[in-house]
Amino acid sequence: MQPKPHQNAPLDERITGALVGAAVGDALGGPVEGYSPEQILERHGGRVHGIVGPWHGDDWRTARPLAPYHKGDGHVTDDTLMTHALVRVYARVRDHLDAYAIADHLVPDLMTEPRWIPELESEALPLQRIFLAEKWLATRIHYGHADPREAGTGNIVNCGAAMYMAPVGLVNAAGPRAAYAEALDIAGAHQSSYGREAAGVLAAAVAAACTPGATPDSVVSTCLSLAKDGTRASIERVCEEASRHPDFESALGPLREAVTPYDTVGPDYRAPSLGARRPSRLHAIEELPIALGMLLVARGDYRHAVLGAVNYGRDCDSIATMAGALAGALGSPVPEDWAKTVAEASRLDLWEPATTLTAVTREIFARDVARRRTHEHAFASLGGQECSD
Repeated sequence: MQPKPHQNAPLDERITGALVGAAVGDALGGPVEGYSPEQILERHGGRVHGIVGPWHGDDWRTARPLAPYHKGDGHVTDDTLMTHALVRVYARVRDHLDAYAIADHLVPDLMTEPRWIPELESEALPLQRIFLAEKWLATRIHYGHADPREAGTGNIVNCGAAMYMAPVGLVNAAGPRAAYAEALDIAGAHQSSYGREAAGVLAAAVAAACTPGATPDSVVSTCLSLAKDGTRASIERVCEEASRHPDFESALGPLREAVTPYDTVGPDYRAPSLGARRPSRLHAIEELPIALGMLLVARGDYRHAVLGAVNYGRDCDSIATMAGALAGALGSPVPEDWAKTVAEASRLDLWEPATTLTAVTREIFARDVARRRTHEHAFASLGGQECSD
């Protein structure tokens, strides 16, 4: 498979591709989340190649362990709800964010603004849908009055923060080091340890993918230059394995084997091991390295990367969210029929957040330039170095 000629996509197309791509990946992965590739194969009579219905069919309202959520039929999950909420925070602040912005804007958004929740097929507060690791934001910040910069300490260590960090990478498009630093600050309100680290690396990966001429290999190289501890080791090992595979079918088992030494959840995703999701410098979340691995296997192609993530199973809605954001940021087009179906089924305008974030990103860049010029002139006046306009 040869890379698609999409490396010169402009900023607005990359932001749209990343945000729409993340939402579509999320919707495709939702109905098979928590299952193994073998179970997915048996349930669907083959690999999943697009949008499918709920695992339990019409019994989704009562069938455990997914009830009462309507996962499938093009419905996005909490990954997209949180991503869009973060875009709204950027739209309010119109500048770079920190942990205090999460406390001042994101938490109230989750707690006070009813929105259409596709999986519940009703309007509700987003807080009533998000998972326990995200509810922690409200518990610690709103009720516990914790310092937002440290509020993530003690939470379940999972992909909860990383799954919605794509907007940070987009605001810092082509600036992965800045994206990494901003995401680490933001994620301090939500996560600690390798959960927080994954949020920083995912944001950096998206920013790197926006760089003109970027490729999956250059994105992974950027991640390896910034990632620390088990997160770095897991990315290196998974991506080394991914480079050996021409398609996701042959990669499914080997990529799982490659990430296993770093994953704390264990072989049974629905029955996590006793050491699951605890802080560690040796471990990593599973989702990020697998998403990067599938991006490599797909040579950056959106459809192939997302389908690889979906058919991997386990936490595949988040894996496909990340893979979709990365492929979209690289400029690989999201299938129009998938995007249209997901938007209609989820009753969401998938393109409006991208339009909003593009405008905000341009504003922030202009402020960054002005701040940098001010610093340059101040430094030069100290005799540090001549600056030229």
